[in-house]
Amino acid sequence: MKKVKVAQFGLGPIGLESLRLAAAQPWMEIVGAADNDPAKAGRPLAEMTGLGSLDGLSVAPSLEEIFRDTQPDVILHTATSRARATLEQMRPALEVGVSVATTCEELVFPRLRVPDLFEEYHALCRHTGARLVATGVNPGFVMDLLPIGLTGVCRAVDHIRVERVVNATTRRRPLQAKIGSGQEAAAFRAKLQSGAAGHAGLRESLALVAHAMAWTLDEIREQSEPVVADRKLATEFFTVAAGQVCGVHQRVVGSVGPVEKISLELRMYLEALAPHDTIVISGRPGLHVTIAGGVAGDDATVASLINVVPRLLAAAPGLRLLTELAVPSFVGPAA
Repeated sequence: MKKVKVAQFGLGPIGLESLRLAAAQPWMEIVGAADNDPAKAGRPLAEMTGLGSLDGLSVAPSLEEIFRDTQPDVILHTATSRARATLEQMRPALEVGVSVATTCEELVFPRLRVPDLFEEYHALCRHTGARLVATGVNPGFVMDLLPIGLTGVCRAVDHIRVERVVNATTRRRPLQAKIGSGQEAAAFRAKLQSGAAGHAGLRESLALVAHAMAWTLDEIREQSEPVVADRKLATEFFTVAAGQVCGVHQRVVGSVGPVEKISLELRMYLEALAPHDTIVISGRPGLHVTIAGGVAGDDATVASLINVVPRLLAAAPGLRLLTELAVPSFVGPAA
């Protein structure tokens, strides 16, 4: 069976782990990697990943550099949360018909933030035969794709509520930094209000759910507040004093007229007790599903990126929603 040729764009913690998991797949062939950090250009991938199987490959400064030697079937993109930046970074691939699987949160539902770019890039992909989809755990699964799937057994759906509690102590350094660990509450609250901090993608999850339910929302309300430590906390990366920020509490609600239809609530903080993911669907029948411990974010994010590739390549060209692809599943060695 012909292997899928893969190149990685973005070599932070998630990007490196993506490479490691991709290299372990017998149906994938790693043909290159790129990062826009000049300090990483030229570094051996075998050294960065600890994988001897990648000996002979080094970090390219751009996708164009990779394309001089080979053309991948798909780019795995893990470089930014912003839709505009991601589309700009991936344009060289899309222009030559190379598909992209990205963890960019804002592209889980691109028409929400960048409707103009959605039309432009959707047309570009249809012209060149490329595809792009954004995936991940949240957004991309727990608070959108999973509740959407559960409604498949409902005769009627009135309201969807999702609650996610994450113990951020177990997560990577960039995420602990993003939720404000060790910062002063007033300063971090200002960052949350300006959109410069906090967890990205809640609005996109809500928009994807509403789209799947064919609900036209009249209002979207979002609240973000820091979670403040009541005692000294320490992780591998941060020491947080009592009174400093140890996480974030975000909630987004979508309404049709005066009726609340979707509620998504995220609490992500250090040493969170009883982490879990809970989905409550009010309808016929009503459903109440809880995943004790929650879905492990970092492992699951990388897995979602790798597992989406066969479904992405089988999809029609264009900027695609996860709901337009086949049902997500583990992709085994015989893929």
